[in-house]
This record gives sequence, C-alpha cells and structure tokens, in this order.
Amino acid sequence: MLPPELPPLPALTRAECELIDRYLDAVDLLGRINPAQDGDTYRALRAAQTLVGRAAALRDALELMHRRGETDLHSGTLARALRVLDGERRTARVGLPPPSGS
Repeated sequence: MLPPELPPLPALTRAECELIDRYLDAVDLLGRINPAQDGDTYRALRAAQTLVGRAAALRDALELMHRRGETDLHSGTLARALRVLDGERRTARVGLPPPSGS
C-alpha cells in the first residue's frame, strides 16, 4: 500500500523556494542545538557551527528577494509550502517539549 499523496506545493518564485529551503535548514539545525531536546554537546556544537553558514544563506535568500522587488512575504502561501515540507514537525523541535507529569 502506498503512503497518502502529499498536497502539491503552492506556486512559488525561485527566490521563495530558496527562502523556504534555507529556513528549514536553519530550523533543523536549531532543533539539534535545542538544550531541551535529548542529545549530546558534540552534536549541538557541530550544528551550531554549521548554523553560521546556513544563517548567511538564509540572509542571502532574503536579500535576493528584496533586490528582485519581492518585498512582501506571502505568509499564507509560504505556510502552505512549509506544511507540505513537514515544517510543523521540524519547527516543533525548536520549542520546549510539553512538561512531564513528574
């Protein structure tokens, strides 16, 4: 049995695609750095070192959008794209987990 098909990505400009990709790269790294998540310091250190470059790529994606005249972020469309790309699960790792029962 095949898994259910994902909804199609909304129509995005190339710059918006780059923004979404770079944003999710940074989110994934922040999830690995999150001290409220299980892991070890070496893994968090490596993620933090990588984050510097990914943050610069995210900045570059936003600069490109601005230079091209894409001055507005269309949050509804970008949120739909993030959901299709599993953004809800990926961004949940950045926040605090629910309190434990103890």
